[in-house]
Amino acid sequence: MSCIFVTGSTDGLGRAAAETLMDAGHRVILHARSKERAAVLASITGNLADIVIGDLSSAGQTRSIADQVNAIGGADAVIHNAGVYHQASRNPTSEGHPTMLAVNVLAPYILTALIGRPTRLIYLSSGMHRNAGTSLDDIDWKRRAWSPVTAYSESKLHVATLAAAVARYQPGVVSSAVDPGWVPTKMGGAGAPGDLEDGHRTQVWLSVSDDARAKVSGQYWYHRQLQPPSAAVGDVGYQDRLIMRLAEITGVSLG
Repeated sequence: MSCIFVTGSTDGLGRAAAETLMDAGHRVILHARSKERAAVLASITGNLADIVIGDLSSAGQTRSIADQVNAIGGADAVIHNAGVYHQASRNPTSEGHPTMLAVNVLAPYILTALIGRPTRLIYLSSGMHRNAGTSLDDIDWKRRAWSPVTAYSESKLHVATLAAAVARYQPGVVSSAVDPGWVPTKMGGAGAPGDLEDGHRTQVWLSVSDDARAKVSGQYWYHRQLQPPSAAVGDVGYQDRLIMRLAEITGVSLG
């Protein structure tokens, strides 16, 4: 059985994925933003490998999360599930980045660089990534007037592109991006039309399945079906520019 690390696993899609994996007999490393949030995981039993704690909006705490996972012994797969959407303002982190950029993009990048290399990486994107522009000049939103919808769309383009870049940079890893759909989670809202089961089953499947389709790196998935992402995602020049920009912002090399 595999060991899977799931970020943002206290509720929503992350918790659903973690519980499904544990029910199937896999060991799971859970993640909570704080000790207080970790308390909601007390009812989870079974194949719990451990719980790691850290706020993904903080680069320092994200590095600590990577250290905690490595101290446990690493993971066979990582599901980069955590994300934020409702951000009415730039809401700068302690490092001065928009919280949305920090959680949705910088944290998955840092964890990818620092966690002892798993064999499978799954990044949650969104169909909204197709609405994003490709300029990286103001990725940090220091000059533009804040637009939460545009910032979210950009962050999901960036994370889908990160997944595609990792597929190139780390050929021994199966790296995938997933659009979970608009589902009724805390982030998606109670009125979301999607199904929670459909929303998490693709990332579960990609993290452990022996299906040959699940072992093809660099793909973009929606409900276990391949979908064409934005053309920018497959643009190797754009991939390289994004990785260089993220390395510059975080001080961490993908290596």
